[in-house]
Amino acid sequence: MNIYTIALAIKILLAISIAADLAAVLKRSLMMLQLNSYRNERFTRWFNQSGESTTPWRLAVCIALFLTLVHHLPGVFTQAAAAIIVICNFVSLIRRRYKKPLVFTPRAKRLYAVMLGLALIIPAIAGLITGNLATACKIGLAEIVLSPLFTLTANILLRPVEKSINRRYYNEAASILRSMPDLKVIGITGSYGKTSTKHYLHHILSQEFETLMTPGSYNTTMGVILTIREMMRPYTQIFIAEMGAKQPGDIKEICDLVNPEIGIITAVGEQHLETFGSVENVCRTKFELADSLPADGLAVINDGFTAARERNVDNVKCQRYYAGNDNITAEKSDYRVSEVTYSPDGTRFTVDGPEGYRKEFKTPLMGECNIANLLGAIAVSRHLGVPEQKIAYALSTMPQVEHRLSTKRTTGGLTIIDDAFNSNPQGSSMALDVLAMLDIPGRRFIITPGMIELGSRQYEANKEFGAKISDCADVAIIVGQYNREAILEGIGDRMTEENVICAPDFATAQRIMTSMAGRGDAVLYENDLPDTFK
Repeated sequence: MNIYTIALAIKILLAISIAADLAAVLKRSLMMLQLNSYRNERFTRWFNQSGESTTPWRLAVCIALFLTLVHHLPGVFTQAAAAIIVICNFVSLIRRRYKKPLVFTPRAKRLYAVMLGLALIIPAIAGLITGNLATACKIGLAEIVLSPLFTLTANILLRPVEKSINRRYYNEAASILRSMPDLKVIGITGSYGKTSTKHYLHHILSQEFETLMTPGSYNTTMGVILTIREMMRPYTQIFIAEMGAKQPGDIKEICDLVNPEIGIITAVGEQHLETFGSVENVCRTKFELADSLPADGLAVINDGFTAARERNVDNVKCQRYYAGNDNITAEKSDYRVSEVTYSPDGTRFTVDGPEGYRKEFKTPLMGECNIANLLGAIAVSRHLGVPEQKIAYALSTMPQVEHRLSTKRTTGGLTIIDDAFNSNPQGSSMALDVLAMLDIPGRRFIITPGMIELGSRQYEANKEFGAKISDCADVAIIVGQYNREAILEGIGDRMTEENVICAPDFATAQRIMTSMAGRGDAVLYENDLPDTFK
């Protein structure tokens, strides 16, 4: 085999490795676009704030590109070195595991095809025009470094297509709903608590009615449409639609489609301040649900939040509920709780309601936030005529919603409180209260990366969170760097140095906790940041 054959083989190897690496890099970029709701502005913000432009793998590809541009070194050597770097990068990318990997929906498939097409056709044309495979390889390496541009471009090019497809799906869903005039639609929204409330209400209403709810976190317009098109049945009596929002108008858009008769607003808080800008904007958006209800409908509002409590609802009958300790607020609420007692087996509590209603319940759930969510579900269930014994039975058999203050005991005697989904200032404080109130003989651990999407309140809220940790936990394991400084400042010197541990990632934190915790201890997993945060 002569030197020319070897050189050609290395060029071909480099070209193939670049194409494979480009496919892997674009797939990861598409995953991040999907996590950012297919919105270019959010994807761009993530890219600029996450340090993605200077990650080790991107810098390694820059080195590979530089090597191919060096002319005073043998081309065989530089191309071979570049191929090794690119192959290592490809292997690293395909072996990487994510908390929420890319879901190849039809939209994702279309985007990926356009992204790959754009990325591969440019070096291919360059290679054909110049007749030089090395030129195509250099362009391909540059494309790996600039891969986010292909993601953004493909998303822009496909907007008319996606808009047309979405409109067709929207019309199909609207037609299905028009064909079911007796269907009752319940909308649920809030800064947090909406998914749990949805599950609790579904469990209660299913004792009496054929009930459908949007699955998982299908809380966008397209998620609701997908549920209607694929899961709605002619015999469905009640449809519970979870309604999420990232900007004003999102809730109204869903309401315009499903026309809810009943609406539950679970919370108005500081979640997503980064995109809404203020609690006032959050409140205005969440109350788009109440504003959309018909005159003979019902709005059910959680008065545990100042913004919700002070917002008048006069276009529809309104019932308010409250599960906190403020007696003044409780007296003004239609539904309230008292005599709350926690045990490792769950919670007992008494509900007081309109017209002298008073009933004691028991549930395997724990935490004030869960009791509040149950209270909203009870109010709606009573409004729809579910018998009291069925409500009580449903509460006593209520399944825990995964990652939302769910508790379990391991065979080794460790109590686990899993509150890993969507942490927020109020929810994290309540979760710490549950940890503190547990009747256990051992130590209390918390594993957390802190809270996100709080805008200008980010640092201060995590500092307050750290102070609360020092009051409620014996050992704190802080994950990652995103909120580390704020949490540590909040903890201050109120915990001993050996009981405040910093871990680079969740896996390391888990190993540390396992080595320290034993029978009789409890661990709270509070929040689990998505892959878009470090």
